[in-house]
Amino acid sequence: MPEVDECRELATIKDWLNKQPHLPNDVDDILLRRFLTSCHFSLERAKRTIDHFFTVRASAPDLFCKRDPWAPEIKRVFEITDMLPLPNKTNENYKVFIYRLNNPDLDLFNFVDAVKTFFMLADTRLTEDNDIPTGEIPIFDSANVSLKFIGKVNLSALRKYMIYTQEAMPIRLKQVHVINAPSYIGKIFAICKPFLKAEVSKLIKFHEPNSDTLYKDIPQEILPTEYGGKAGSIEQIKREWIKKMEAKRDWFLTNDKRWAVDESQRPTGSHEDRMDRVRELPGSFRSLALD
Repeated sequence: MPEVDECRELATIKDWLNKQPHLPNDVDDILLRRFLTSCHFSLERAKRTIDHFFTVRASAPDLFCKRDPWAPEIKRVFEITDMLPLPNKTNENYKVFIYRLNNPDLDLFNFVDAVKTFFMLADTRLTEDNDIPTGEIPIFDSANVSLKFIGKVNLSALRKYMIYTQEAMPIRLKQVHVINAPSYIGKIFAICKPFLKAEVSKLIKFHEPNSDTLYKDIPQEILPTEYGGKAGSIEQIKREWIKKMEAKRDWFLTNDKRWAVDESQRPTGSHEDRMDRVRELPGSFRSLALD
């Protein structure tokens, strides 16, 4: 799309945002560009997604408030997990993201803290990286995931994570890969399945341990050294992103209420029924289906 069109539509979105009393209006241009790009420059779709983005965040203070990159619980997450966007993209201009437990001792793992940290890293990337990809590919390495992981999952946080990542984040999900999948991966996947939209579920591919099937979709050279690639070590890439996140500490500390809806100011009749479901804590798996 020509640059002049993007500029015009960005101005239109900003003008619309300034007229929404319940939404924040000090939103980074790069983030608004991501909404437009991920919504194929459909203004109405972008507006709905922006509203949903801030509504979900307001309904999940456990995941989006009190976020200090220097906090011990956040540092602990980075000590036992590796979560990192890779520096190079695929030939299709897709951004690849790796997530894995680097310590098999699940007694050290806190699910809510891990999701909170994941979203902090995502916010850093969405507001700091000006190079907008045409798609996203997460890779989940389950090598250190045991059946004990099931007991660590917080269903409320998982539900909010799934709603936010599938319906509110300004990204286009292209593929999802689960590598080093153990024989019991089906039991762990069963926890997530009720939350998955059908179109997302179709994107997931499982890869057995010690297989090279991942490289059919992801060029090996763009992966970290640990996976036979040339992108540098996981620790090196992770440290770069931790440094970027910590540089935004003031932003995180003042962002709790700034990036959330004010429901008392929402225009009458504009509240969508699906927003009500975001606030409900899951009582059973039967109530977890998404539209």
